[in-house]
This record gives sequence, structure tokens and C-alpha cells, in this order.
Amino acid sequence: MSTSTVSVLIIAALIIIAIVVLFTFVPVMLWISALSSGVRISIFTLIGMRLRRVVPRRVIDPLIKATKAGLDLHTNQLESHYLAGGNVDRVVNALIAAHRANIELTFERAAAIDLAGRNVLEAVQMSVNPKVIETPYIAGVAINGIEVKVKARITVRANIDRLVGGAGEETVLARVGEGVVSTIGASHTHKDVLKNPDTISKTVLQKGLDAGTAFEILSIDIADVDVGKNIGAFLQTEQAEADKNIAQAKAEERRAMAVASEQEMRARVEEMRAKVVEAESEVPLAMAAALKEGKLGVMDYMNYNNIKADTEMRHAFGNNGETGDNSSGDEYK
Repeated sequence: MSTSTVSVLIIAALIIIAIVVLFTFVPVMLWISALSSGVRISIFTLIGMRLRRVVPRRVIDPLIKATKAGLDLHTNQLESHYLAGGNVDRVVNALIAAHRANIELTFERAAAIDLAGRNVLEAVQMSVNPKVIETPYIAGVAINGIEVKVKARITVRANIDRLVGGAGEETVLARVGEGVVSTIGASHTHKDVLKNPDTISKTVLQKGLDAGTAFEILSIDIADVDVGKNIGAFLQTEQAEADKNIAQAKAEERRAMAVASEQEMRARVEEMRAKVVEAESEVPLAMAAALKEGKLGVMDYMNYNNIKADTEMRHAFGNNGETGDNSSGDEYK
């Protein structure tokens, strides 16, 4: 093989490699597609995107879509949003939907909503087609103590101006639940709630529960109303049981105090009896000492015994009179 032939092959191989590298690094087909769609963009801009580690198709395809929809967007806007971590395609779709629905929405606001973590396309769709949020059963207790369970359907529309920094669905559900509970609690009987359930929705709507949220509450409809437990009777039963336990505890305390007092009195009586027995045991000793010392004569001792015997006889008569037994009296006669 001649030298000229080898040179031609080498040049052809280099050309093929250059073409492959060009089509790999430079999105030529994307550039052609953009030009055919009316998007005026330089090939060097696409090369710059590659150098800035931006996927050109993630920017050019939404730009083509926006241009076809009649939106005036620029490459720098989409590229900066992509570099900020946003979803360019979703933002462009939201702008197109808002443009078709005559909703005023700028690219800066849509990009801010997207970067805030909210689905801007869903928000635009919710502005056109309001969303219905169904609450779980919300339990409240009327003044008469009957529990009432209510399930409500909340129709909300997204407020695009308050999407950034506005509260979400959880806050709306919590506020509606609070309003339902307070409305039921203000009713005199559960029958009032069952008779006019629309009073709940009217009262809740008047409180302006959508303030500070990302939604506008259009209506609150009561889907179901059920009667629950008799909370008042249950509480009264619990209170009566507690009062009974307290009364039993106090009675047990008084009984224990009475038993202790009785035992104390018995101890005192036994102590006094012991002292009397002790004193009586000293009487014979004292009399014996008096006889020895001459302070007590024999006749005095005999008189003392007579008085003692007479006293015992009178006690015996008194006891027989109390029991109704006259046998001793007859015998005495």
C-alpha cells in the first residue's frame, strides 16, 4: 500500500472521529430542531451549555414548547432555573396552562413557586378546576353532652399569589375541624345539629379560615352527620363513681378513728381498774397497820365490816330488782 493511500485513510479516519466528537459534544440535531421551530439560538450557546454542565435538551425542548405556545421566554431564564435545581419543563407547562386560562402568571413567580417545593402546574390546574378535600369524621360534643360526628367536603381553589409562604392542606383541615368542633359545642342539643347541619358550614365559612393559606375556600359542605356516645352521662357516671370512692374512703377513715378511740378508752378503763385494784389491795395493809398502832379499835373494825356487808346486801337487792328475780327477797322475809 502506497504512502498516499495511507495518508488518505488516516485523514478519513480523523474526519470521521471529528464528526463523531462534534455530534456527541455539540447537539447539532437539537440545534436544527430549534431553528426549524422558530427558536433562534446559536450553536455556541449549546456548546456553552455543555461546558456549564447543563443538559441542552432540558432547556431547548421547553423553550420550543413555550415558543410554539406564544410565550416570550429566553434561554438564560430557563438555564438559570435549571442550574438552581428547578423543573424547567413543569414551569413551562404551568405557564402555558395559565396563558390558556387567562391567569396572570409570570416566569419569575412560577420559578419561585417551583423552587419553594410546590407543584406549580398542579396549582394552576387547581385554579382552573377547584379541588375537593374530604375531612375524616370530626367529633364534637353538644351542650347536652351528646357526641356528634361530622364529615365535611371542602372545595378549595389555589391562590397563586399566596403559594409561596402560604399554609397547605393540613392547615385548612385543622382550621375546619376546629370550626366544626366549636360550632357543635355551641349547640344546645345534638338535635339542633341534626336538624340544620348547614349551620356548621355557614359558621365555619364566616370565620375566614383561608387567611394565610395557599387556598381560597369556596364552600364547605356537610357530607354526613352521625350521633356518637353520650359523653355527658359517661362523665356523670365517672364523677359519681369518684364521689362514691371518696365517700367510702372518708367513712373508712372515720371508722378507723372510732376504733382507735374505742381502743384508747378501753386502755384507759383497764388502767383505772388496775389502779383501783391496786388501791383496794392496800386497804387491808392500812387497816392492819392502824390496828397495830392503836389508831383503829376492834369495835371500829366490826362497824366497818357491818357497813360493808350491808352495802353488799343492798347491791344484791338492787341487782335482783333489775332482773325481776324476788327469790332472795322472799327468803330474807
